[in-house]
Amino acid sequence: MNINTLLLVDDEEGIRKILGITLADKGYDVSVAPNGEEALRIFKKVRPGIVLTDIKMPGMDGIELLKRIKAYNAEAEVIMITGHGGIELAIKSLKFEATDFVTKPINDDVLDFALKRARERITMREQMRAYTQKLEQMVSEQNSEFGVRNKERMAAFWHSFEEIAEKLNQGVGMTEQGLLHNNRDDLEKGVHLMKAHINKLRQLRQTEF
Repeated sequence: MNINTLLLVDDEEGIRKILGITLADKGYDVSVAPNGEEALRIFKKVRPGIVLTDIKMPGMDGIELLKRIKAYNAEAEVIMITGHGGIELAIKSLKFEATDFVTKPINDDVLDFALKRARERITMREQMRAYTQKLEQMVSEQNSEFGVRNKERMAAFWHSFEEIAEKLNQGVGMTEQGLLHNNRDDLEKGVHLMKAHINKLRQLRQTEF
């Protein structure tokens, strides 16, 4: 999954052209689709790192497209586009693991923020995979020295670390949502989640092998 590839989905040709140019100027390799069905076909072929899709479209709408993309690849980062009358749908999309949403007319700073968050999530997963591979290599090389028991303990340690890192990422996301949408509830939940798992991370540091 390439972090610089992006699929733009909107049934309005003018938006596809203008926003497509804007995204290309930001450094993305942009594919475009006029509807959900075509978007799903392109997604499976191109495997873009980020999908930016309108919510209200004829036929397959953005929510259904989000569900199908997530079913095909749960790691896909999907940002929803909505008009001011579709905020409830946009919030609903977050429950289906959309990365974020932006409203029309699209504010460039808000779009940049959403794209940055999507890229950070992709980068974090890639780093986690690299760390996991490195740890597995270390375990394999040191297996004869530490024995099976220590190997299992190290694997359990890393599994716990991954869980904590994911929770911290969720906390950051909730905090960002709270700040972006002036939602005190999301902000407080995000801060609480981060504090709780920072403490767990400190406890994990005391693990002995």
